[in-house]
Amino acid sequence: HPAVIAAFVGAAVLAALFVWRERRATQPMLPLSLFSHRLFALTSLVGLLVNIAIYGLIFVLSLYFQRINGLSAWWTGLAFVPMMAAVLPVNLLAPRLAERIGPCPTIVVGACVSALGCLGLLWIAADTSYWMICAQMIAISSGLGLLVPPLTSTLLGSVEKARSGIAAGVLNATRQTGSVLGVALFGSLVAAERAFMAGLHLSLLVSAAVLLLAAVVIGLGAPARG
Repeated sequence: HPAVIAAFVGAAVLAALFVWRERRATQPMLPLSLFSHRLFALTSLVGLLVNIAIYGLIFVLSLYFQRINGLSAWWTGLAFVPMMAAVLPVNLLAPRLAERIGPCPTIVVGACVSALGCLGLLWIAADTSYWMICAQMIAISSGLGLLVPPLTSTLLGSVEKARSGIAAGVLNATRQTGSVLGVALFGSLVAAERAFMAGLHLSLLVSAAVLLLAAVVIGLGAPARG
């Protein structure tokens, strides 16, 4: 649609102007020098990729429960409870695993677990049992719970303590941007008439590919001591 294309063009122009202005500001809102730290740049990118995959997928799964299974918005929300409930206990285990194998390998493991959960849903159909879907949703959220704590700590540890607040803000901004991009991308894939399931399957493949890309980015790009 012309409006969408115009919005992308406008975003590109404004982004270029933002970078131009920040380079010349004496006290920039976003110090671009932060991205000279390899771990900071890598973890910011991973945060973007992970949220594209996870939150875009949550969006299309909520449409699946309502449009295909006929659930109400209330019951659709309850259908995600087991998925979200798995995040907290895995969050508590993540620091221990990071101490054993390192934060970057822990991020890799978490991204791969979520990717496997996405691939495990490729056989989803209109009549698939909720509990079979739920098991894969828990795998997806468990991977997310495993990678977020070391992702955050690695990003904050890559910059000086005086810039921790700015660093946390950048990570939050990149993750929120990823969420918006994921919803927009996957929403467009399932929007076609009578092609929702094909779009859902394609969304699952894209999610798995993006998560594996995030694992490769941090696994191969991070320095050994990271």
